[in-house]
Amino acid sequence: MTGLLPAQIDELRQRRYNGTVFSVKKTHSDLMILRVKPDFPKPVALPGQYCSLGLGNWEPRFPGTQMENLKPEDESRLMRRAYSLSCSILDEKQNLLDVEIQPFLEFYIVLVREGSEPTKAPVLTPRLFMLTEGDRLNIGEKVTGHYTLEGVKSEDTVILLSTGTGEAPHNYMIWQLLKNGHQGKILSACCVRLRKDLGYYETHQKLMARFPNYMYLPLTTRETDNLAHKIYIQDLITGGQMEAHLGEKLNPASTHVFLCGNPKMIGVPEKDPQTGERVFPKTTGVIELLEQRGFAADNATLKFRGNIHFEEYW
Repeated sequence: MTGLLPAQIDELRQRRYNGTVFSVKKTHSDLMILRVKPDFPKPVALPGQYCSLGLGNWEPRFPGTQMENLKPEDESRLMRRAYSLSCSILDEKQNLLDVEIQPFLEFYIVLVREGSEPTKAPVLTPRLFMLTEGDRLNIGEKVTGHYTLEGVKSEDTVILLSTGTGEAPHNYMIWQLLKNGHQGKILSACCVRLRKDLGYYETHQKLMARFPNYMYLPLTTRETDNLAHKIYIQDLITGGQMEAHLGEKLNPASTHVFLCGNPKMIGVPEKDPQTGERVFPKTTGVIELLEQRGFAADNATLKFRGNIHFEEYW
């Protein structure tokens, strides 16, 4: 609850908001595809990039989420967070979406009901999940990010690995690849807890039926029928399933791998302060598994672009 007066809230909304909810599609109560129409000309965006969404602390929160205790001085603050742009890929007629003419930007968002600490309640998603068509919010005027398809050739194999809503930028990338008539194989795998957490599942099934070079692997970890044999993203590599689906060995010379989602799945190495050597996390991630097979991860510090690209969506 906020102590602000209705007139104060109206003034804050008029001053701080610059976008309108174009549509909301909820796969279930905690997962939604949100489309936002900015008041300003829609910024040029590359698949894989991101921009911010924001709502004021004066807005209501989704029922059942962790309670927060706002200080009086925080009640009028605008809270923002960066979200990767997503894409529904197909339009209502099941043709590839004409993204350029659409007035909206699309986002794929999961509701965070509780914070990682008892004293830090999630701020933004409990408010985003109260939005309905026509509501107002703040949207960043700048779209940015280096997680793009730069360097991918038409004949290359493209592998997109994600967890949860980390699938968002990959959906946009898939749209671009298919729109450009990509000749190489495209494999997208997404790991979630339950099948209902795959918000674009039906779209990917339609894409596989239409494009012979496209494969989608949905992985679930908490369905009753697979509790005894869960498969995570790393298992696709170590167990050989990825190469089986591709019908070929993983070839660093002609393959780009994109990773987005849980940092434990990605496994970005850090620099040891004593030796200066790269050290991988204790939990083996995809980067370590692929580098053992001759791949090389991007290194922003060295301005090196390899064939493993990652975005820690957390």
